[in-house]
Amino acid sequence: MILTFNKRAFAALLAVTALEALIATLGAPYPFLRGFVGDVVAVGWAYLVYRSFIRAEVLTLALAALFTGYAVELGQYLARQFGWRLEQPLLRVILGSVPDWWDMLAYTVGFALVLALAAWNRRGAALRGA
Repeated sequence: MILTFNKRAFAALLAVTALEALIATLGAPYPFLRGFVGDVVAVGWAYLVYRSFIRAEVLTLALAALFTGYAVELGQYLARQFGWRLEQPLLRVILGSVPDWWDMLAYTVGFALVLALAAWNRRGAALRGA
C-alpha cells in the first residue's frame, strides 16, 4: 500500500457523495432506497475514499470498505446493547442508529458490486489498450 492521490477516484467519490446526499434527503419516503440501496452505495463510497488516497489492490480496498460497513453495524449493535446514543442528528443519519441484518446484506452486495465494476473497468481498459 502506498499513499497517493487518485484524481479519477476522487472525482467519482464526489459524484457518489452527491448521490448519497440525494438518497439521504429525497429517499425518506422510500425505505428500500434509503435503507438498502443507500447502504449498498455506502460501500462503494468507502471504497472510493480509500482508492482516492491509497494505492493498493482492488480486493484489499474493497474488503476495507466492506469491513468499514460491518464495523458501523457492529457499533450500532453495541450502542443499542449499552444504551449509547449519538446526540448529533446528522451523525445519526450518516451512521445510522438501528442495527439490521439487511444492512449486512446490503454491505455485502455493495462489496460484490465494487468488485464487479472494477473487473468491468479493467476489461474495458484492456480492450482500449490502456
